[in-house]
Amino acid sequence: MLELRPIVVGANHRSSSLALRDAIFVDDASQAGFLETLRQQGLSQALAISTCDRVEILAFHDDVGVAETICLGAFAQRAKLAPEALGSQFYTLTDKAAIRHCFAVTASLDSLVIGEPHVLGQIKACHRMARDAGLCGAELETLLSASYGVAKRVRSETAIAERPVSIASAAVQFARDLHGELSQCEALLVGAGDMGELVAEALLANGLRRLVVTAPRHSRAEALAVSLNCHVAAFEDLPNLLAEADIVLTSVSSRQQVLGSDHLQAALRRRRRKPIFLVDTGIPGDIDPAVNRVDGAYLYDLNDLERVAMEGRATREVAAREAFFIIDSEVETFVKGRAARVAVPAIVALRGHFDAVREQVLAESGLDAERATRLLVNRLLHDPSEEMKDMAAGGGDAGWEGAEALLRRLFRLS
Repeated sequence: MLELRPIVVGANHRSSSLALRDAIFVDDASQAGFLETLRQQGLSQALAISTCDRVEILAFHDDVGVAETICLGAFAQRAKLAPEALGSQFYTLTDKAAIRHCFAVTASLDSLVIGEPHVLGQIKACHRMARDAGLCGAELETLLSASYGVAKRVRSETAIAERPVSIASAAVQFARDLHGELSQCEALLVGAGDMGELVAEALLANGLRRLVVTAPRHSRAEALAVSLNCHVAAFEDLPNLLAEADIVLTSVSSRQQVLGSDHLQAALRRRRRKPIFLVDTGIPGDIDPAVNRVDGAYLYDLNDLERVAMEGRATREVAAREAFFIIDSEVETFVKGRAARVAVPAIVALRGHFDAVREQVLAESGLDAERATRLLVNRLLHDPSEEMKDMAAGGGDAGWEGAEALLRRLFRLS
């Protein structure tokens, strides 16, 4: 029986252009059809992974050359290109390199943002779809199960996900530090600048309960509210909006400050001193720096958030180096375990043979234990002894020496 070998064929943020990844992207609605194409072309075990960073196929096949051709053909068909037009933007990894890659991807060490927490969930979702399509055999299930264990080790034994690495994620972290779960918070976005929108999107993605948008130009606020699927309010109602907001984002950049100490002091009185977290994304700033001296107002600007993000990126780079030591150790363990499993059929056959001989000897000897055991030993050793004599007499010293060494190792002979 031919051994099934792991193979990864794909394109990621380092190897390919965004345009190519968009062309071959396999969304959830297309997964079933794409997996069926792989099955029809000859893959019995395959997983298709599509994220913003990568589009890959992880498969097992007894001929990795054939599997690579099938995968590249499927991608070319999806992009409506000839396979040779895919060029050097694709990579193919096999055996130990494919296993290491799978572990690294699942542990989010191969992402555009190292430690990005959504990767594991995305792979598990793709795993479910492959299973539903009937393309998860024993080998693929074993590899994915091991990769989930590796991801858990990396997260529990390193600081890979402990620090925010972007301005938006830093803002989310600070908001949580001050207010706890965002599902209990209301936020106000003042202005319609890009950075304010980016931070607002991050807050919503992390469970923010309610967002209100206001801006000096009401039409811009309305358009942004539609984009973010949130509420819109009149700019003239800013004092009331401030009093209701746990989080305030400003993104006006009008060269004129829109919030000062008086605004915050009035809002905090109405809030009975419940704190407000403020993020000023305006350039120049929208909030008077004197707000920092108002008790209960916590103001951060882009410089503050960028500094935290840079510290987080440095921390994750160190953690990533530690994580790869875990990855390499787990790869060796997995490869050794996989190699050991190859011997299982022969071991089962040998045990079955010995047991059959035992039953035969017992039937012949009755209850005479001494005679039974002597017969058993003679019967078990007869064929191997004859084969060893023939090998030794065959004139191939190197062959016999190798066989003798193997026998001494197998039976631990002195």
